[in-house]
Amino acid sequence: MKLGFLVDLNLCMGCKGCEIACKVENEVPLSTWRLRVKYIDIGTFPNTSRSFTPLRCNHCESAPCERICPVSALHYLENGIVNVDSSRCIGCAGCMMACPYGAIYMDPETNTADKCTYCAHRVESGMMPACVVACPVEANIFGDIEDDNSHISKYIMEHQGAVQVRKPEKHTSPKHFYVGGGNQTLNPLAHKRIEGYGLFNNITHLEHVGDPHHGVVDRFLAPFTSHEEPDNKSFMDFESSKSDSSHTQEGGH
Repeated sequence: MKLGFLVDLNLCMGCKGCEIACKVENEVPLSTWRLRVKYIDIGTFPNTSRSFTPLRCNHCESAPCERICPVSALHYLENGIVNVDSSRCIGCAGCMMACPYGAIYMDPETNTADKCTYCAHRVESGMMPACVVACPVEANIFGDIEDDNSHISKYIMEHQGAVQVRKPEKHTSPKHFYVGGGNQTLNPLAHKRIEGYGLFNNITHLEHVGDPHHGVVDRFLAPFTSHEEPDNKSFMDFESSKSDSSHTQEGGH
């Protein structure tokens, strides 16, 4: 048995239900993630589209994280899952640096490495990973890729030529596959932002911020001058007006 995962990006609608289910099932701390749904915008208005890509551990057949771990905290299970033994982990972060997919994080509560394990504890009990159960459009497909009659194997056969993996040039033999989405979805370097545009709009620049003739000193002098050169007479007139005002108020009492 060799377990694998496939995401049909043509079906994924970016609801992030899988992301939340993973957080809850595995009690993933805040600011960290085992599964993250990335999105990119393609094209320019009005011809634009948005694509979603769930990212998780690829459970590579030749996993750099497993090879580099000095205490064998990352290890293979018989079903092909790359698992993490937190009781052995010494927190050296070598696996984090070795992983070409950025799929490993350091748990801030235990100071040990952690990542997606395909919900190995659920799989051992004969259940599907939490993200598979939560997906409302059944975009996540999980199963034995060595079984020709499994759902995932049939899906791969039906979409021959359209099945992709992330960073094939790393020769890690990932067991996480994608259908649809195109190169821009899986290759960050292929998606370039148009020069002069930010995330939402054309980048523009103000010629100046506020009134260019209204600085800190101008605001301080504003009660008795209006962008005119201050002189002693202005100060005297201002002090005189303050004195007259105070005398009037005292007489009124």
